[in-house]
Amino acid sequence: MVWFRRDLRVHDLPTLSAAAADAESAAAVFVFDSRVARPCPRTDFFLACLAEHDRALENRLIILDGDPAVVLPKLVNRLGAGSVHVSADFSPYGARRDERVERALGDTPLVRTGSPYAVAPGRIRKADGGEYRVFGPYQRAWHDHGWRSPASTDASTVAWIDPADFGERNPLPALTADPKTAPGEDAALRRWTQFRDALDGYAGDRDRPDLDRTSRLSAYLKAGCLHPRTLLHDLRDRSDTDASKFRSELCWREFYADVLYHRPDTAYENFDERFARLPYDSGPEADAAFRAWRDGRTGYPIVDAGMRQLAAEGWMHNRVRMIVASFLTKDLHLPWQWGARHFMDLLIDGDLASNQHGWQWVAGSGTDAAPYFRVFNPTLQGEKFDPDGAYIRRWIPELRAVPGREVHRLRHDRPNDYPAQIVDHAAERLDALDRWTELKN
Repeated sequence: MVWFRRDLRVHDLPTLSAAAADAESAAAVFVFDSRVARPCPRTDFFLACLAEHDRALENRLIILDGDPAVVLPKLVNRLGAGSVHVSADFSPYGARRDERVERALGDTPLVRTGSPYAVAPGRIRKADGGEYRVFGPYQRAWHDHGWRSPASTDASTVAWIDPADFGERNPLPALTADPKTAPGEDAALRRWTQFRDALDGYAGDRDRPDLDRTSRLSAYLKAGCLHPRTLLHDLRDRSDTDASKFRSELCWREFYADVLYHRPDTAYENFDERFARLPYDSGPEADAAFRAWRDGRTGYPIVDAGMRQLAAEGWMHNRVRMIVASFLTKDLHLPWQWGARHFMDLLIDGDLASNQHGWQWVAGSGTDAAPYFRVFNPTLQGEKFDPDGAYIRRWIPELRAVPGREVHRLRHDRPNDYPAQIVDHAAERLDALDRWTELKN
């Protein structure tokens, strides 16, 4: 049996090679656990990818509904399966789930082959045996460690059992809304080819939200429609700045997975425990400020454009993610957990490790040595990375008549239907730094 999870692809999937070597035929299985898979854009995108995966398997995917530790052993007994093959899951929930399933399977082995990462969490250690807490040294060790070549697999690697041979095939779970990003492995590979062929200039343009210069692969990596090893292999002969920068972005994803693996508590708590004492705002005014941020009504155009893009697309440009996160935590003085939870509610690429630790990096409580002093000025950030205001006008229709760079400051004509700034950034920056100074003392 091959139990699919965050690996909805047939190419470069070592699990298939292991299953083929273990048996003459196998059942393809997916377990939809409605207790934990709540309706949200990410679930809809994942289910659409699952439907594409089923088509790649010629509609031979068996869909189960329920607790994997209960329904999988029943299917194993029904089929007489000798083993269950999976890609290893290193997330806090996934690791606990797999341990429960492994116990429930009894004498039937749960065989873990590969993972969603080029270098699995926990694999790289410092010379003293400890885990890495700073990205730079981790990145050097990650490069030195290296990664395997892609696995040579496709849908025919395994002889799949036809579900019709042993009973009725359950339907795929229904979507609550059609995803705005094309789902599935084929779409992921097309996007990768398009991005790879236009990689020149990436290092300089990747911070520009007005340009389509980011890979847009994060949702596919989250669902396992692509493996990072495939991308790294395709760039193996490139050592230029653009390819190096993209490899660095893949490394950030693996670094945060490694951090969460060693510190699962940091999914919801501060990596730097001192920040538990940082005073945040609360009460009705704080709640109103959060709603204004959430709805893209802060009066700061680059912040509002990002939040409206998130609501409309289930995705936000990475530079803008940092800007809106800084604004929430350091201008509005609200907990990073509020913003991280909102992101996970809407992002189709919402990955627990990357999301939570990306937020902590901005908030100052994460792995970076002293990031709290990085207080993004939203106006200057907008002028630098959206110089003509094209990104802002794309997402804020109230400002489409405001010409050029004026859209960042609105010094002359702020439209009546666009809100005034809800806070004074200069004053709030000083307040944030005062709170940090008080925390240190």
